[in-house]
Amino acid sequence: MTDDLKYLERCVELAAEALAAGDEPFGSVLVAADGTVLAEDRNRVSGGDQTQHPEFTLARWAAQNMAPADRAAATVYTSGEHCPMCSAAHAWVGLGRIAYVASTEQLIGWLTDLGVGPGPVLPLSINQVAPNVPVSGPFPELSERVRELHRQLHQR
Repeated sequence: MTDDLKYLERCVELAAEALAAGDEPFGSVLVAADGTVLAEDRNRVSGGDQTQHPEFTLARWAAQNMAPADRAAATVYTSGEHCPMCSAAHAWVGLGRIAYVASTEQLIGWLTDLGVGPGPVLPLSINQVAPNVPVSGPFPELSERVRELHRQLHQR
């Protein structure tokens, strides 16, 4: 298993934890250039604050705890491609690469198939919001597991 897949696997585990806790299934891990896991989080929107996305939390953590050069060399791994809010936070903080399991395009297709209407913001890709952030994804090796978590969420 490559390092990317190892960290992305943890993101899927965090997404499953989020779903089990009553939140939307998203999980993210912040990894330093040397491979050290610095922080991780899962979605926490069930309390009513829709900004409690793990990617946003990790961007704030990085701003408070990392030097700018270390942020630029770090990678954020995540179960789903960043939303526009999280993409902007990532870019403003100066974080480096993003690797995601499932793309926004995949998620929109899955939600459409489940009869779920559009969200309150445009479903833009990371690079439509933050054009200079390097991205990798989707990762088909894990995307079916993420799709299943979203199916479980919306068929409750």
